[in-house]
Amino acid sequence: MQLNDLIRKRCSIRNYSEKSVEPEKLDYVLEAARLAPSACNFQPWRFVVIRSAEARAKIQACYTRDWFKSAPLYILVCSDHNRSWKRPFDSKDHADIDVAIAAEHICLAAAEQGLGTCWVCHFDAKRCAEAFGLPIGIEATAIIPVGYPATPELFEQTPKQRKQAAEIIVADHF
Repeated sequence: MQLNDLIRKRCSIRNYSEKSVEPEKLDYVLEAARLAPSACNFQPWRFVVIRSAEARAKIQACYTRDWFKSAPLYILVCSDHNRSWKRPFDSKDHADIDVAIAAEHICLAAAEQGLGTCWVCHFDAKRCAEAFGLPIGIEATAIIPVGYPATPELFEQTPKQRKQAAEIIVADHF
């Protein structure tokens, strides 16, 4: 599959089947995240794979939407601010940028494997940090539910609402 076709295929899935994700598919997805680029190659990310019933209940308490509970597993994407590159001119921390790249690698690799995902950023990060014992400097940045879509046709049926190129691209100056 061509990259742009995969990008067009990926969409936010909010209803998962009960089918378990095979370990080799999860490994493939996590390897895609591991290989993501980062500022100065600092790789300031940590991933918590959440599969057990007990851990799933903890993550579901951090984001209480009904659809969220249907996922068979979750990947808690964390920014490691202790290991991230900071731009020397203004001390901008690039951890969130780096983990966003890794998280999108997760979503694209999952879509390639026929798995659905959804970026979840609207959750109780403090509760999440406490529930999963995140050390100081490690921030829960996103939760990505992963599983087979209850309706696989959503990959083809979900329209992409994107701005036209002329609305977002300028040449040489703003």
